[in-house]
Amino acid sequence: MIALVDQFLDYVSFECGLSPMTRAAYGDDLSAFSRFAQAQGVHSPREVTRKLLLDFLESERDRGQAVSSIARRLVAIKVFFRYLVQESLLQKNITAVMESPRLWKVLPGTLSCREVESLLGIVKGEKAGQIRDRAILELLYASGLRVSEMTELRMEDLHFDNGYVRCTGKGNKTRVVPVGSQARIAVDRYLREVRPQLAKGRVSPHVFLTVRGGKFSRKTVWKMIRLHARHAGITRKVSPHTLRHSFATHLLANGAPLRMIQEMLGHADIATTQIYTHVDQNRLKSVHQQFHPRA
Repeated sequence: MIALVDQFLDYVSFECGLSPMTRAAYGDDLSAFSRFAQAQGVHSPREVTRKLLLDFLESERDRGQAVSSIARRLVAIKVFFRYLVQESLLQKNITAVMESPRLWKVLPGTLSCREVESLLGIVKGEKAGQIRDRAILELLYASGLRVSEMTELRMEDLHFDNGYVRCTGKGNKTRVVPVGSQARIAVDRYLREVRPQLAKGRVSPHVFLTVRGGKFSRKTVWKMIRLHARHAGITRKVSPHTLRHSFATHLLANGAPLRMIQEMLGHADIATTQIYTHVDQNRLKSVHQQFHPRA
């Protein structure tokens, strides 16, 4: 198989004119697959089965590879097998009908209600940083904002008298998101007691400021949340997106319509929002018990 891979790489380079970087990427992907196949006692493309391919993709996922990386590996394998059929080196392309891992449902990581309470409860105190961090965490969980939307939030975007914030998301689309009373209280306290100190007399349009009076970066917010999660005893990875996922999952668990969650999250397609129906297993069980005749 290795010799055929080398032949294929020469083909994509010299006859198809693909760049050296693309050739290297294909080579890396196909080498990984060849090593896996040989470890299973398979040394020729003729011996490769669809099950072997699926086992390879599953092993890559188990190793912690991102879905995008696994999808790229499958693309390389499919192009390789198509080449073998085209050159009459193989009679049948078993990869032709295989689905891209990009379509796999990747369930988002979420926190339980108790874990959210622990995370918010650990950030307490009278120091400026504690008051600010509590306001950020409360707002992220209460609104489901993306971290980039939160860091770009401006003073003019806050409409707490009417109970909402206005934010600009992907595709430069603006949406209105309701904000609960606890988050409004936390942000209001930050605005009164802490933000003037951080601004240091300078005018800044952004709501949340660092100790130097500048705008937060996404990386800084991520580090802050990870630190507080560790202090709260949460051992799993927690990121700003975890709070966004938890926001949506907890809304769904308490009966919120999926279409409303879609609007609050700013999803262009409701299919993106529907992944949360897979996360909320308790809701699925309750629906089953309520409506199935033999539940």
